[in-house]
Amino acid sequence: MTAKDTVKKILDESFIGTMATVDNNKPYTRYMTFMNDGLTLYTPTNKKTEKVDELKDNPYTHILLGYDGEGFGDAFVEYLGRVSISSDEGLKEKIWNDQMKNWFEGPDDPNLVILKIEPESIRLMNKKGQPPEDITI
Repeated sequence: MTAKDTVKKILDESFIGTMATVDNNKPYTRYMTFMNDGLTLYTPTNKKTEKVDELKDNPYTHILLGYDGEGFGDAFVEYLGRVSISSDEGLKEKIWNDQMKNWFEGPDDPNLVILKIEPESIRLMNKKGQPPEDITI
């Protein structure tokens, strides 16, 4: 399996990761849920959150996905991307799942926005102790 195939597999199978933003030149990281379409990531959030304000000022994020916690050799992905904030109804419908009912009334909730993250660089990390591998986008 190539490094790019491994990255795609991790993105397809890993739904929880960390997402970092910047506010006043300081990093802030939080756990988020992610879905993907190829190498593009999507995550739902409330438009009234600090992360949305931070992304309006600086649209770049750093995401970690895939670490299983098993120890040495667990492959994971470092993902640097540019974020766009979308209220597109079709995208909300595509991303919607029943677990989101804990935070939103439904895909038509006016506070629901989708963060679309386009990759700028992706690295496969810690695959069985191998050095990091940059993925061609």
